[in-house]
Amino acid sequence: MTNKIALNLVDVEKRFGETEIIRGVNLAVKRGERHAVIGPNGAGKSTVFNLISGYYPLTGGKIELNSQEINGLEPFQINRLGLCRSFQVTNLFAKMSVFENVRCALLWSEGYKYSFWHLMVRQKKLNKKAEEIIEQLNMSHRSKIPVGELSYAEQRTLEIGITVAGGADVILLDEPTAGMSKSETEQAVELMKFVSEGKTLIVVEHDMGVVFDLADRISVLVYGKIIATDTPDNIRNNKAVQEAYLGEEEEV
Repeated sequence: MTNKIALNLVDVEKRFGETEIIRGVNLAVKRGERHAVIGPNGAGKSTVFNLISGYYPLTGGKIELNSQEINGLEPFQINRLGLCRSFQVTNLFAKMSVFENVRCALLWSEGYKYSFWHLMVRQKKLNKKAEEIIEQLNMSHRSKIPVGELSYAEQRTLEIGITVAGGADVILLDEPTAGMSKSETEQAVELMKFVSEGKTLIVVEHDMGVVFDLADRISVLVYGKIIATDTPDNIRNNKAVQEAYLGEEEEV
């Protein structure tokens, strides 16, 4: 892992009217790092993701992606600079097949952009790339199935694959294992490790087993502020974190 910074948040603030949601967040994620953001419900984790990916404008501060300031850019512009994200709620084309969903995710990065004259069935390189991604997801046997017929866990797995299909080097996953069984979660963690090799992965996650297994470093967000960023072992033993979050989780 290098010491260069892939994603840098500096004094980031977000208010909705008079309500302050994000209150001066500073976060530097290294290139090639797997970084988890944890915190209680309502802490502002998804809001931070929405700010990073351009879905919400900043109230204050700045965000840099690979040293380039991305404040004010549209989500599609940020995506084309090398950042892709998933959402808490699956965002897939339900009537299209698994294969067609993955192929759609590949179009821009493979150079097709707004081309309307290519017959997709004839694009051998594109189709082969889609098949390779589906194989990595262990979903080749489901390739022709409409996405709406997949189980919830399969849809979440597919969304992870689609998120990385565009070739982004910074990947944001918002609660990727939510609603999964223990065995499904274990498979998802191994998949995330595999697809994030050589990339920067930032995950919002409530399952502490996933967090401690996956992350190189963890940031704890409480009431719109990061109270600690450290290695999993140090976060586990941090008294302020235990009082604010981990202790609360253990009592549940």
